[in-house]
Amino acid sequence: MDIKTATALRRLRLVSAPEAVSFLILLVCSVLKRTTDFDAVPVMGAIHGVLFVLYVIFWADAWNRTKWSLKTAALYFVLSVLPTGGFFAERKLRREAEDAVIAARARKEGVVNA
Repeated sequence: MDIKTATALRRLRLVSAPEAVSFLILLVCSVLKRTTDFDAVPVMGAIHGVLFVLYVIFWADAWNRTKWSLKTAALYFVLSVLPTGGFFAERKLRREAEDAVIAARARKEGVVNA
């Protein structure tokens, strides 16, 4: 894995958890708006919107660089629209990055022909 691919995956991983947190907070704010006088939906909606757009941009860049299958790319996109999906995406991306580092070290040491 080259440095640009690793960077694309890292960016996607770093934005996935905050995007998930903002989604959950937006849901709570939405409920509070309906049940109380508290209305933080415009602010949280904007924050979540920015994070979601960043997630989609970084997802597209990572898909382009990693050459994921359609199934894998779709999985990461679906995880972005589920309330807690960003946490699962972050964990899966972290494992993918760790596996890539292990494979690169093995290739460097001549252990495998990967």
